[in-house]
Amino acid sequence: MESRDRFFQAPKQSFFLLGPRGTGKTLWTQRTYPGALRVDLLEPDVHRELAARPERLRALIEGSPRVRTVVIDEVQKVPELLSVAHALLEERRRLTLVFTGSSARKLRRGGVDLLAGRAVMRSLHPFMAGELDGFDLEAALRLGMVPLVRFSKAPSDVLRSYVSLYVREEVQLEGLVRNVGSFARFLEAICFSHGAVLNVANVARECQVERKTVDGYLEVLEDLLLAFRVPVFGRRAKRELAVHSKFYFFDPGVFRSLRLAGPLDRPTEIDGGALEGLVAEHLRAGIDYRNRGDKLHYWRTRSGVEVDFIVYGPSGLFAFEVMNQSVVRPADLRNVNAFLDDYPEAKATLLYRGQERLQYGKVRCVPCTQWLASLHPSRLPP
Repeated sequence: MESRDRFFQAPKQSFFLLGPRGTGKTLWTQRTYPGALRVDLLEPDVHRELAARPERLRALIEGSPRVRTVVIDEVQKVPELLSVAHALLEERRRLTLVFTGSSARKLRRGGVDLLAGRAVMRSLHPFMAGELDGFDLEAALRLGMVPLVRFSKAPSDVLRSYVSLYVREEVQLEGLVRNVGSFARFLEAICFSHGAVLNVANVARECQVERKTVDGYLEVLEDLLLAFRVPVFGRRAKRELAVHSKFYFFDPGVFRSLRLAGPLDRPTEIDGGALEGLVAEHLRAGIDYRNRGDKLHYWRTRSGVEVDFIVYGPSGLFAFEVMNQSVVRPADLRNVNAFLDDYPEAKATLLYRGQERLQYGKVRCVPCTQWLASLHPSRLPP
């Protein structure tokens, strides 16, 4: 994988760096901490020894007394190491521990000691457009933004095998679900909910499983960092709002690799979902990297008036509508203007596939390629 400067900045203390496989966590830690002691739990012998005797971590660190930084890759493989790490941090105040992980399940749901606040949680996302030389929107929509995929010699082949890797290594080997076949069918069905209001009951009927099973599968996807949900924005609501969240895969390439397409499917419909997911992930990454407490939402009334994304927090109130078309018509502004009627203090942006920057009343219309390429955590939103 090629090296690229990333927008992510390391905290000034020990931290967990979580992110899906292939987002460059290991490469980032190698560049940022070249002299660190590294413990790679993907190595079978290292995993076997530390799983059998977690206290061996202490011996490894004490064997390198001059080392000030220790990187433990894929810590969820042996979560018992965290109890040892906690004790070490209590004893050696100048020691910095960096834990990377591609699954939050055992860390968040297993009752594991998260170092009593001595380590903060951070996320590494797929590439943002501004991290690439010469951002190509069409390539991003087709292949996604996962570094492992984008820098491979055969990106299409790597993308096709990406989800299979997760199902095999994370789901099957870790025993996260009882029936891997049912989970695979769920993956095919849930991709049709990408960018849409999530109706769990409908997905359960399509998969012919119980609703609570689908709820469990959704938790697995989120814990593996493969997907996320966007809740409804309801601050000072003046209308009756929807209650269900919207669902997104974390990367448009992964979404497209799962989304079955044939002669009955319209390419523009799939492209629209990929574009909306790309914008969602950029907003999410920018919010996480800026780390000021902003949150990502969407807005939808019971009557069906919807704005794709709302960013709310210390940075302000921002509304974003995403259109997979090259011409802006007055009707395209109706939903955003309805939101502005309720929240006149908001700043509204419509992202579209055209080439010109336009202004219609309080709504600015910006070419999506330009907007994505200019997005930076320090000036979110641009």
